Amino acid sequence: MALTDYPTKTKTLLLSLLSSFVVLLLIQAIPYGRNHTNLPLVGEPSWDSATTRALAKRACFDCHSHETVWPWYSRIAPMSWLAQYDADQGRRELNFSDWQRGAQEGKRPGKIRKEITGGGMPPVAYRLMHPEARLTDAEKRRLADALSAPSLYR
Repeated sequence: MALTDYPTKTKTLLLSLLSSFVVLLLIQAIPYGRNHTNLPLVGEPSWDSATTRALAKRACFDCHSHETVWPWYSRIAPMSWLAQYDADQGRRELNFSDWQRGAQEGKRPGKIRKEITGGGMPPVAYRLMHPEARLTDAEKRRLADALSAPSLYR
């Protein structure tokens, strides 16, 4: 059966699917988002407890440290672009693996507290893909208290 034998709606659907597949295949050639190397640890905060560090690792480290775990979908464009962008932006904003630099740049403890307790961090899209990052209210308070402690910023 030739393409001309199909109804117009079916042809349009088939051509749309084929075009989408070709575009998806072609964008794989764009190299951004594939350099998944984690830089070495420079220095972490002086955690108040191992539990607090575990909470941060579970909910924050993928974007805010050099210990990012890159899932399989982070190797396929366009998801690779989003994952790389999120990690780059997160590390620029707050980086647990290079804490002294971040602390010296005056990261605001109040902003960190507000982001965590207000539900802004971790972002909803991240929590959907990473259920382990969903913190209880008590876990959020504990993490916010620890990351808001003035002693971390000296």
